[in-house]
Amino acid sequence: MSLRAGGGVRVVVPASTANLGSGFDALGMALALHDTVHVAVTGGPPGSAVVTAEGEGAGSIPTDHEHLVVRVLHRTWSELGVPAPAVRLRCRNAIPHSRGLGSSAAAIVAGVAAAYELAGFPLRETKNLEQALHLAADCEGHGDNVAASLLGGVVIAWQEADRFRAASLPAHPDVHPIALVAGGESATHTTRGLLPERVPHADAAFAAGRAALAVHALTTDPSLLLAATDDRLHQDYRESAWPNTIELVRRLRAAGVPAAVSGAGPTVLALPAGGELPRTVDTSGFTALRLPVDRRGVQVISELTTAE
Repeated sequence: MSLRAGGGVRVVVPASTANLGSGFDALGMALALHDTVHVAVTGGPPGSAVVTAEGEGAGSIPTDHEHLVVRVLHRTWSELGVPAPAVRLRCRNAIPHSRGLGSSAAAIVAGVAAAYELAGFPLRETKNLEQALHLAADCEGHGDNVAASLLGGVVIAWQEADRFRAASLPAHPDVHPIALVAGGESATHTTRGLLPERVPHADAAFAAGRAALAVHALTTDPSLLLAATDDRLHQDYRESAWPNTIELVRRLRAAGVPAAVSGAGPTVLALPAGGELPRTVDTSGFTALRLPVDRRGVQVISELTTAE
């Protein structure tokens, strides 16, 4: 099977927040801030790519086959047994890069989703969706962010033997996320290096209980979110990487606002009742973005293009 020049898709993929305090590497949530990627099959040399981008990361990301979406396209087509054609990408990026809002996960999901659609494998068929999730999580190294961007809503991610799995649940309508975006960037691999290999048994038990409570709070009873987002597994260990982030989390929580580090940071996720932050909390140095829960996940729309 080979892909004909002239085929194309538009992929709209949401940002995500992971961990949600207590659910380290297990809980995530899709947020209504979207990257849009147009992928067109062209008539150039097989495997080649031309990428244009606007918005976040424009001017600093690869514009050829080294672009993350293109690399994921190639890997996905290889898994599907489809030779990689020449492609042209147009990217409109709204998700801040390296801020803890799942920009790399969104790019991976965009590549996987586009590759499936262009190869004629309907993404929403159960078998294809399960395989796409595993492939995206394998590319990312963990499943919480990619599962949120792929499936939407609140997600629980886990690994079963050598397979990544996830389930999506609808968020309660009174869950009102606010992302407090920091000016600096962070790298997941760097902040993971700050985590200890072992934690006290009491902390592990605490985390298990609060993560279970978080699922209930996010989907059924948001009044429990302050307790549910409490963490002992990862945030304090990473304080040296972003002290201002941890300090803001503590100030918000002291004011009664459920708050946690978003993913690998340095963005802070707040979940205030009613969707408003108290004016008494100083958020200087952070930009507040009200981002409703994205309930649909990645959207893929077929497009006809002019072959080049």
